[in-house]
Amino acid sequence: MQHFVSTLFAIRSYFTWLPASVVSVLMLVVVGVLAFYCGNLVTKQLLKIPGSRKAALIRRIVSSLRRPTRLMVALLAMLSALPAATGFTAAQEDNFQLSLLFLLILTFGFSAIMVFRIMTEVYLNRLASREQTDDIMIRSHQTQIRVLRRLTEILVGIVTVASALMLFPSVKQYGLSLFASAGAASLIVGLSARGLLTNLIAGVQIALTQPIRMEDLIIINGDWCWVEEINATYVVLRVWDWRRHIVPISYFLENQFENWTHNSAAIIGVVFLWVDYQAPMDKIREMLNEIVRGCPLWDGRVFDVQVADCNAHVMSIRIIASARTALQSWDLRCDIREKIIARIRDECPEALPRSRFSMMPPGPGGQDPWEQMAPPIGRPPPGSYMGPGMGSTSMSSD
Repeated sequence: MQHFVSTLFAIRSYFTWLPASVVSVLMLVVVGVLAFYCGNLVTKQLLKIPGSRKAALIRRIVSSLRRPTRLMVALLAMLSALPAATGFTAAQEDNFQLSLLFLLILTFGFSAIMVFRIMTEVYLNRLASREQTDDIMIRSHQTQIRVLRRLTEILVGIVTVASALMLFPSVKQYGLSLFASAGAASLIVGLSARGLLTNLIAGVQIALTQPIRMEDLIIINGDWCWVEEINATYVVLRVWDWRRHIVPISYFLENQFENWTHNSAAIIGVVFLWVDYQAPMDKIREMLNEIVRGCPLWDGRVFDVQVADCNAHVMSIRIIASARTALQSWDLRCDIREKIIARIRDECPEALPRSRFSMMPPGPGGQDPWEQMAPPIGRPPPGSYMGPGMGSTSMSSD
């Protein structure tokens, strides 16, 4: 270091015919430019490191940090050369030094954020490339890393800016005054940033407890949504029709919602089929068995057919079948409906729902048949219709 400063003083002796301040500025600029290009040469050599996985990570980090690295090298060189600069007042030299340190701290903080982001992305890509059937573990790691990474970036950014600003005496004095009145300051900050702090704390809880994960299928406000992105303060939900819901992250800790893929991506789908009482259940059950077992979307675990309900007109058949994911379950149910309706229509049309009308001829002597069945009061039952000059027509279900 001393040899470097002595060399700069020796070079300055050749420019005594210029004002000292001008020589100092030119010297600092030249030193910064030379250091900038030296840093560029070093990064280019690092990018030529041959091929292993660790070398690839180093190359990626160096490639992303080429500009910040060259800037930091230039700033460090200018700070080292500052003792050789003459012609400045003490106040000017202090301000120049503080400005260089301010830029150096900001550049270092930005570089730290970039390195942390690159390392987490490499880990996530490596995790996603593994051939694993348990995607719950993958999505859990993705959720934790993405949420905690954003919180870490915010924290590092705040600390970096605060450290850079504290170099200046006026800002430092203002910070000390805030610490002196910590009660009032904390109250003001708490009231003004209550929503931000609530969502930041909720983000930490989401990362640790994980009521939602990346690519979870949830139902919110009646919409099927996939968790597309979890940020520090909000969550982006992708609807099936490509709409997006932007929801504060604290919503998922304060409100009830459905998560269809919390423990497993597999899900049991339900299909209801309404058929006539004349439907041959054994034949329909055989057709459904052929349809479900021949569908590639069925995971082979759960399948059943039951008569779940009935009313005065039809009976309800409940078909359950499991699938590997919720999206495949939706497609499986649609496939079952389409194929069973076509087969019932072609092979047993008597199973299709229908409405029945019973035409009853008049009794002997033109007596209304309803009078034979009616109670002594003689009032016809509701729903009967007496046509003029005709018998009676009624609707009934048999």
